Amino acid sequence: MLSTSEFLVIASTWKQKKANWPMPILQTSVLYFLLVFGAGFILGTGRVLIMVPLLGERVAELIEIPLMLTVIVAAARWIVRHKLDGRQSTALSVGCIAMGLVLLADLAVGMWLRGMSATEVFLHRDLVSGVAYYAALLLFAVIPGIITRFNQV
Repeated sequence: MLSTSEFLVIASTWKQKKANWPMPILQTSVLYFLLVFGAGFILGTGRVLIMVPLLGERVAELIEIPLMLTVIVAAARWIVRHKLDGRQSTALSVGCIAMGLVLLADLAVGMWLRGMSATEVFLHRDLVSGVAYYAALLLFAVIPGIITRFNQV
């Protein structure tokens, strides 16, 4: 049988964990997505209008990826510092949900603005820059968790 004080500690811990799910995590995920997607929209516009005609699509995308990784790390550091509770599971949840939002945005832009099918959106990419893009997307998802882990050490 639990004593009253043990019960109150467990209830308090459960209430704290429950407070972190789902709305604050969803809101933080959307914010993380918007920070990175906004920067990506600006960089992508410059890439398409300036760099692709001069250098070609592959080179332009490969030049853009390190810039986007810098944006990802900066946004993730800010999110971890100002919006998260210090738990790695929360940070990974935020990153994975934000990655899902990026994939949905890619799908929406590809289908409605570029007239592509869903298969074309995700699979019609240059082999080299496409692999680099999906690797960067994976990093986008896990960077908040990595930063949280390093902050705990």
